Amino acid sequence: MIMLKSHFKLRFVAVFAAVALIYSAVCIPAYSQELEPRNYSVIPKNLNGVLLGYTFSDGSIVTDATSPFTDFDVTTHTITLGGVRTFGIFGKLGRVQLMVPFAFMSGDLKVNGRDTTGTRTGFADARFRLGINIFGSPALALKDFQKFKEEMVLGASVVVSVPIGQYYEERYVNLGSNRWGFKPEIGFSYNYNRFYIELYSGVWFFTPNNEYATTNTLKQEPILSLQAHTIYTFKSGIWLGLDGNYFWGGQTELNGISKDDQIRNSRFGGVIGYPITPNHSLKFQAHTGVETNIGQGYTTLSLGYQYIWN
Repeated sequence: MIMLKSHFKLRFVAVFAAVALIYSAVCIPAYSQELEPRNYSVIPKNLNGVLLGYTFSDGSIVTDATSPFTDFDVTTHTITLGGVRTFGIFGKLGRVQLMVPFAFMSGDLKVNGRDTTGTRTGFADARFRLGINIFGSPALALKDFQKFKEEMVLGASVVVSVPIGQYYEERYVNLGSNRWGFKPEIGFSYNYNRFYIELYSGVWFFTPNNEYATTNTLKQEPILSLQAHTIYTFKSGIWLGLDGNYFWGGQTELNGISKDDQIRNSRFGGVIGYPITPNHSLKFQAHTGVETNIGQGYTTLSLGYQYIWN
């Protein structure tokens, strides 16, 4: 009985450790960096989690041909603090999550052919997520969860980018975006033996930035996103995953004039989840750009620690 209980705890931690992604926050909001496995996994209700993460990002930002910025290279170190809470709503499993990043960014670029370097240190924009599993995921107490077998799950969520990040209206490069972002998303997952297959589809919508370069108005069209994840969980509770995404759209408009900067980006990477004890776990993730026509061409490494309790 003790061995069965221990195995259950390991499995439980391995599943829950994937609930929250340590977002990589950089000088330009990382909408095309999102690779978030297990956002709709089946876990018990009334659980709490605290998350601490470190993310290293290094690479280039690709600009459109009309931009005065070229050779734009950025290195960012980000510390993220977050929390997650699961709950029951109309008999379905729900979860709420908040992530607040603090970033140290340095980089260099050419402005109209002139070399320029700079640094930024401060908060980046926060992320808030509210989600519910619509099908295949009842709101179960911890004692009932042990008997449940996850198969097919359909969920939905809304992610909000909250503009708390450091923003200087007279500067072009900032840690914050000075605008709100909203992403409704649908997620599907299927569990077969120890394999999990996941597909997400969402659309980012943005409010205007009316203080871009002090007096200008910057608008951006919606960005459509697709994500796919394949995960395998070992008997020990360790799990491995492969992740990929594709983003397109997001053409910008400056003071009513459209720019030729539609995004067509994709990324690929992997993730490892490691349960230390029933309450403590680690997650390591790495991903890099496969195709970047406009935006972030980073390679990103992140390490997250999570503590959970009931």
